[in-house]
Amino acid sequence: MNQRPQPRPAPAPIAAPKAVISTPVEARRLAEELMDVMSALLGIIERETELVRAGKVREAMMLAEEKSGLSRRYMIALENLRTGQNYLAQVSPELLTALRRHHDTFRAMLQINLTVLATAHAVSEGIVRGVNAEIQRRNIPNTYTAAGQRATPGPRHITPLAVSRSL
Repeated sequence: MNQRPQPRPAPAPIAAPKAVISTPVEARRLAEELMDVMSALLGIIERETELVRAGKVREAMMLAEEKSGLSRRYMIALENLRTGQNYLAQVSPELLTALRRHHDTFRAMLQINLTVLATAHAVSEGIVRGVNAEIQRRNIPNTYTAAGQRATPGPRHITPLAVSRSL
C-alpha cells in the first residue's frame, strides 16, 4: 500500500518573556542584543543576496533556517525594546540614537535583499510563463473556420504545465 507522509504540525511560536528594563546595565544589554542580532541577520541577508544574484538559489535556500532563527530573535529583541523604550530614552538617549541609525542601515539592506528576491521571482515566473506559452502554442492545432477566421482551440487541446517547486 502507498503510505503518504503525514504532515508535521507547525512548531509552536516561541514566546519569550518580555524583558523589563529597570537599570542602565539591562538597557545596554538589550541594545547590544538587538545590535548583535541585526548584524548577524544582516550578514545572512547579504550572503543570500549575493547567492541569488549569482543564480545560486539552492544555496540561498539553505540559509532559510538560520535566517528564520535570527528573525525570531530580532522580533523578540525589538518587542523588548518597545516595552523599555521610554526608560532607555531617559537613561541613555545616545544609545537609542545609535540603535536607530543601526536599524536604518539594516532596513536599507533588507530593502535591497527584498528587491533582489522579487526580481529573481519575476524572472523565474517569466521563464515559466514563456515555456508554458511555447508548449501551448505547439499543442494547439492551426485550423480555420469556414469564414476564414482562426479557430479557437477547445479545452482538450490545452495541456497544463506541471512545475516542481522543489529544487
